[in-house]
Amino acid sequence: MNSFQHAEQDIERFRRRILLSGAFVFLCFCLLFARFFYLQVMRHEYYATRAESNRISFAPVMPNRGSIVDRNGVVLARNYAAFTLEIVPSKTNGLEETIDGLSEIVEIQQKDRRRFKRLLEESKNFESIPIRTRLTDEEVARFAAQRYRFPGVEVKARLFRQYPEGALAAHAIGYISRINAKDKERIEADDQEANYKGTEHIGKIGLEAHYEYELHGTVGYEEVEVDAGGRAVRVLSQTPPTPGNNLTLTLDAGLQRVAEQAFGGRRGSLTAIDPNNGAVLALVSSPAFDPNLFVDGIRFDDWDELNNHPDKPLLNRAIYSTYPPGSTFKPLMALGALTTGKRTTYQAINDPGYFNFGNRRFMDDKVGGHGTVDMLKSIVVSCNTYYYVLANDMGIDNIARFMGDLGLGRRTEIDIPGEAKGILPSPEWKQQRFKKREQQKWYSGETISVGIGQGYNAYSTLHMAHALANVLSYGRVFRPHLVSSITNPSSGEVRLVEPQPIRQVALKREHVDFIKRAMAGVVQSGTGARAFAGAAYTSGGKTGTAQVFSLKSGQKYVSGQLRERLRDHSWYVAFAPVEEPKIVVAVMVENGGFGAQSAAPIARQVFDYYLAGQPPSGPAAEDESGEDEGAEHDLVEEHAHEMD
Repeated sequence: MNSFQHAEQDIERFRRRILLSGAFVFLCFCLLFARFFYLQVMRHEYYATRAESNRISFAPVMPNRGSIVDRNGVVLARNYAAFTLEIVPSKTNGLEETIDGLSEIVEIQQKDRRRFKRLLEESKNFESIPIRTRLTDEEVARFAAQRYRFPGVEVKARLFRQYPEGALAAHAIGYISRINAKDKERIEADDQEANYKGTEHIGKIGLEAHYEYELHGTVGYEEVEVDAGGRAVRVLSQTPPTPGNNLTLTLDAGLQRVAEQAFGGRRGSLTAIDPNNGAVLALVSSPAFDPNLFVDGIRFDDWDELNNHPDKPLLNRAIYSTYPPGSTFKPLMALGALTTGKRTTYQAINDPGYFNFGNRRFMDDKVGGHGTVDMLKSIVVSCNTYYYVLANDMGIDNIARFMGDLGLGRRTEIDIPGEAKGILPSPEWKQQRFKKREQQKWYSGETISVGIGQGYNAYSTLHMAHALANVLSYGRVFRPHLVSSITNPSSGEVRLVEPQPIRQVALKREHVDFIKRAMAGVVQSGTGARAFAGAAYTSGGKTGTAQVFSLKSGQKYVSGQLRERLRDHSWYVAFAPVEEPKIVVAVMVENGGFGAQSAAPIARQVFDYYLAGQPPSGPAAEDESGEDEGAEHDLVEEHAHEMD
């Protein structure tokens, strides 16, 4: 083979290599073109959206929280503007160095740093985060003079929650505080995450919690253009927030103040209701607390004092704490006897001062008894023996059924959270309450104790006021409520909370009118006469004394010989005027002694203010002479729960 043939073969191989290389390059370009086509054409919308979202971000704008006012326009919760020192992390020259420098100008505590760090983890890089709130004018001036040193740091005006009346109606109004993990779960469960972007506070208790979504409003947004580093370049558009709705309450702030001051720092509760519509006029739990302490995160010392105080000021006694109602239960028992046909008003018994049941003896409070006692006298003089006999004749099933219809032993569905059901004892309740079979049996002797409001009976002042209101409305059961109307501040639209009966109890008018007369007799000549002497209005009431412990055989109750927290609880339930009741109150003073001694004088001050416009000069004074009229103990020679 000559050199010419070799050259042709080399050329042929070169041509094949060129073709193969060209084909390979062409294939690569085809693949590249196909990829470009897929990305630019088929996936254009997806990647365009991604690019736009990287360029544009949304910053939430907090709405103005709604205000809360009483029935007369007295402001109980509002917002106010204050200066806040805020940092945009993406604009600083070093976050830690910036905070250290700021601490030389304004006071920045460790709690401020911890809060800032937590908010930083939850926020975007371009959002403004507060490092100090509620700056004084002096602090604002000091920062303004040094502002050039701190890029990305600004003083802004923000809205803060305030309770101008302090502790007044604190348990009813509640408070707001910083959102925690439990609150986030609630927000997610209610599908409200979008509306709480950037929100730091939420209602924790009371009306602030129950009406949270009414008060909060709707969050707004700023559409912000950002660069590759996440720094804000400009604001493209704004969607303004919608302010929260305002609440107008049924509460009377003046009446609430009088009722709270009447306790004079004593432990207890009071509930006042309009029986014509279920409107709550006053709701007192004593002692109370200042809700302003919680708004920006309560200090450890304040929390420790409130949480560990022996008087438990954080406890809402009016709706949560339950106690035996004592003799305040007797008018309801009498009405139950009339309704079920177990008694007539003129049927009488002879009271020898005790009631024998089996081999047990239930003692009356009056040695030697009250003689001949009919239903009217039984209420006026608070005869235990009459109700021992009546309870035995009615039976626990009839008692439980009737009292349940009046609202005892169930939640009233008042519009604040945390309400207790109370205890309406019955054989069914006992079977559910106890696990051991021997404890589940209902003993007949237990019914006797129930008849005078002792035994397992346990209710709050809300329960007792609600039940009496249901009686005075002739069986129309209204849901107790604290809010009378909800106002949209943007449109001015007002939504009224219409008082509609939720059920009707079959009560005869003549029976209710008799109970009213009997309770009026208590005030005229019975255990409530001394507390209401000289009143400018008519009223009806019933004192009650709830034992803290059971007396043993032969033991006599002497309050002066007992530790204060072992003394009886003092009860008084009342209504006024007798002719057309406008207000019902239930008062309970823990360890206050007999009903006429502590609770009745508080009710007198409440009625004097509400019906006669007479403000008190100080806390209600205890009637130390009321013991003889109010000794309504469940006196049994041996423990009644052991009876078969």
